[in-house]
Amino acid sequence: MFISNWKKEVFTIPNLLSLFRLALIPVYVGIYLNAKEPQEYVSAALILAVSCLTDLVDGFIARRFHMISVVGKILDPIADKLTQFTLTICLSVKYPMLQFVLLLFVIKEVFQVVMGLIHLRRGHMLPGALAAGKVCTAVLFLSLIVLVLFPQLDMAVVDIIAITDICFLSNAFVHYFFAYFSGDSQIQDMQE
Repeated sequence: MFISNWKKEVFTIPNLLSLFRLALIPVYVGIYLNAKEPQEYVSAALILAVSCLTDLVDGFIARRFHMISVVGKILDPIADKLTQFTLTICLSVKYPMLQFVLLLFVIKEVFQVVMGLIHLRRGHMLPGALAAGKVCTAVLFLSLIVLVLFPQLDMAVVDIIAITDICFLSNAFVHYFFAYFSGDSQIQDMQE
């Protein structure tokens, strides 16, 4: 009985799509870091676009067909964050300004993981991603795909993109900080 429920919890279409997104990461890295021709950068950007689309599709399928699972609630954000982290590292090699984006991204994610684990041990958790976090994820993905797709962008444009990413990351970080520490905390009991 336990084995059968375990399989139903893990082997869902949304979870398999999240695993697929994780498998795309090394493919992207290999193509992007070795890219020299415009079509190779386009290939790297297409891989990222597929990753973004599967992220949207897995969420839709999970909600629409009642395939939301504890494994999926963990696996989906891990796939998102590892993709963003890897992408930001690859791009910061070429664009030093993105090192600030990478630093802020790491600080925000470490904060969320630490606070999430602290509250999880107490039997509490945020009910889901905050709107500011979702918007930040979308902006970050779009801006980074633009940087991959157009490798010859003027450095002034790259700086504007980096500053925009920093603003959205900062906004999301502040929202998560207040979600955990404000008087009207959004933390919920896991039994609810």
